[in-house]
Amino acid sequence: METVLVQINNNKAYKLLEDLEDLNLITFLKEEVPLIASKLADKYRGVFLAEDAASFDAHTKTMRTEWNDI
Repeated sequence: METVLVQINNNKAYKLLEDLEDLNLITFLKEEVPLIASKLADKYRGVFLAEDAASFDAHTKTMRTEWNDI
């Protein structure tokens, strides 16, 4: 037996595959896709200009100190 990955482009094709499974010609495999943990720094690297990032960082630090002072 061989396992293949199929992209379904139409609901009718999905129905046909279900019919093939009902006839025991194919089997749907349940595969859980692992979540890939990524750092926010990696996600947003290069999105902001250096000046904007510095301004955002300063603003964030100010907000945190204001919150802690309450």
